[in-house]
Amino acid sequence: MKLGHLFFHIHYCNFRSRKDTRPISSRLSRTLDHHELIFASAGKGSITIENKRYLLKPGMLFYLTPGLPHVIEIDKREPGNFQTVHFSYSYVGFAEGEWFVRAEAENLPLQAAQELKDYYRVEEQFQKVIDSWSAKLPGYEFVTKTAFQQVLIAIYHNTRKHNQNYATSLKVEKLIQYMRENIHRKITLTELSGQVQLSSTYLSRVFKEITGTPIIEFLQSIENGRR
Repeated sequence: MKLGHLFFHIHYCNFRSRKDTRPISSRLSRTLDHHELIFASAGKGSITIENKRYLLKPGMLFYLTPGLPHVIEIDKREPGNFQTVHFSYSYVGFAEGEWFVRAEAENLPLQAAQELKDYYRVEEQFQKVIDSWSAKLPGYEFVTKTAFQQVLIAIYHNTRKHNQNYATSLKVEKLIQYMRENIHRKITLTELSGQVQLSSTYLSRVFKEITGTPIIEFLQSIENGRR
């Protein structure tokens, strides 16, 4: 399936952060008539798809297709961060001088559930979709569709990126956990460098390579409840 031939329609988007105080249902059983991508970056719970239960944990991506029964269970004490996009799409092509639309396109080449490693670029692209949809600025429908295509591209690259330095990735994961555990006090780059025994310059470079965001900006996003 070629992404460039797909025309997306975004039905709606949802986002929940750690600081969100809105009430949340602890159990939701449903079947959708459209597609949905769910990305979790924090929290506890599970999603059951075709009698298989998947635990919610940071980096989990779920792809729910039309007509697929599923049950979502959320721990109300730690609902965490979730980003969801509800969408439909058609296959649009051009052949022999004429355009054609195939309404019933095949499902996207994604697993029902998968755990992404070094998922921060995917999370960042998801947030751009949420932001453009929520702002409702002129032309937001087009901007949201374009941002959503970037989400799919980021997921594709993420799943193919298994040859990077695993040890460095673990150090970045350790630092992000350290940031979250010490969110209520000032953290310096020197302190972070000491935690993983890397120079500040090297840490800044590899952190951005893995997460797609400069380390200080990433820390600020945690402080603001965006991650």
